[in-house]
Amino acid sequence: MQTLPLRLNPGQDLRTALEPILAEHSVSAAFVLQGIGSLSVAQLRFAGAQQATEFRGDLEILTLVGSLSLDGAHLHMTIADAQGRVSGGHVAPGCMVRTTVEMLLALLPEYRFVREPDAVSGFNELVIRPQSHPGGV
Repeated sequence: MQTLPLRLNPGQDLRTALEPILAEHSVSAAFVLQGIGSLSVAQLRFAGAQQATEFRGDLEILTLVGSLSLDGAHLHMTIADAQGRVSGGHVAPGCMVRTTVEMLLALLPEYRFVREPDAVSGFNELVIRPQSHPGGV
């Protein structure tokens, strides 16, 4: 495992900024261990919902965790608004950094993560495979 600290800047889309990280570091598996920071817009999809719910304002990220594969990210986040109300769910595109987002990734060059249809859940789910060759992708 290799750790990679990241900082995102104002105006960046959190999810869009994370998606190219694996290719940039020649790996095909990673976890977001933790993330904190602030957003001006958050897009969170609640459990069982088809569409994301949009939040706007001064939002603090309390937790940000998930897995990254070349097939995409599976991220969960909790946020608090300026009144301290907390919401959480799946991170959808459109979460815009307000001042900063600081996170720590665990790059896993010895593994390859893929998302494949799962007969039980009905969704594309994480499949963990050993990396067949050194260097990742």
